[in-house]
Amino acid sequence: MALIGQEVSTDPWIDIPGEVIDVLRSWRPTPLVRAERLEAALGTPARIYFKDESVSPAGSHKPNTAVPQAFYNKVEGISRLSTETGAGQWGSSLAYACSRFDLECKVYMVRASFEQKPYRRMMMEVWGGSVEPSPVDDPSHPGSLGSAISDAVRDAVSRADTHYSLGSVLNHVLLHQTVIGLEAKEQLAMAGESGPNLVVASCGGGSNFGGISLPFVPDAGVDILAVEPSSCPTLTEGRFDYDFGDTVGLTPLLPMYTLGHEFVPPSIHAGGLRYHGDAPIVSNLVQAGRVRAVAYPQRKVFDAAVQFARTQGTIPAPETSHAIRAVIDEALAAKESGEEKVILFCYSGHGLLDLAAYDDYLHGRLIEV
Repeated sequence: MALIGQEVSTDPWIDIPGEVIDVLRSWRPTPLVRAERLEAALGTPARIYFKDESVSPAGSHKPNTAVPQAFYNKVEGISRLSTETGAGQWGSSLAYACSRFDLECKVYMVRASFEQKPYRRMMMEVWGGSVEPSPVDDPSHPGSLGSAISDAVRDAVSRADTHYSLGSVLNHVLLHQTVIGLEAKEQLAMAGESGPNLVVASCGGGSNFGGISLPFVPDAGVDILAVEPSSCPTLTEGRFDYDFGDTVGLTPLLPMYTLGHEFVPPSIHAGGLRYHGDAPIVSNLVQAGRVRAVAYPQRKVFDAAVQFARTQGTIPAPETSHAIRAVIDEALAAKESGEEKVILFCYSGHGLLDLAAYDDYLHGRLIEV
């Protein structure tokens, strides 16, 4: 009920419980890093900063909401959570959070990612989670986030001890993630910057995008860019409509940009971006013209990821690499125009468990979608 209250709240600020802060402070605040070597390689006058969410225990931004969701369910007497996961970032984060609050965790992992990313499954199991490929009733299907949501919701409604937990899209999830952007505001000021001219993040359901961008929405002159895969171009080619959040229609209808709840995207390596819809808050901002969106094919994204790794040193997750692709293009545009600007992006997760994707890229096996 606390999460439902946050979902519909109109309060500008909601206090973080002390028990949640005790967990979050083990890695927060996350670093704000200036990508000086990337700037030099591009020869751009732009100053590029990234908020490094890869330092969390699960290696991504997802624990920012997994921890409070596990806490509030524990307080309410729930002993088990079910959920879906695409690439495994959310599933591993919820498994971690459940381990902190002594809850059982059942994860339905999109089958394409279950097969591509076995180490994500192992992470979840290390933290005590139970993982099953989705859809459970069709082993030949590559799966999608929508079908995995259906499996997880069916699980939750069949057991009195279980609640369903969602890692993106909903208002309370984006609320929890705004810690990213709020920290970034303070850190940019400490770095001597008046603020960003451009905020960039990858966007699947909208959690990391909303987390870094929403605190900047009221700020005049801040351009905000959402980046998605061209194989699942929800914001750039979808329609704004009421649609189900899952494949079979178990969820409430949500007002959002959607490709249709039965849409199944190709099995790209950025499993966390393979979702047919987007968060209603993000969709509203795109429809209103406050946020713009761009889509990229998979190979161009990995071009950018490797360039980032060879300049900055760290290997980004495929999802994060979409944001990096856009940042590089925007920095090169600033070079052409001679514009000195500040670009901020969310480094939403590391790619150390996604090396099979890089192997496919480096050896010419990457499908172009």
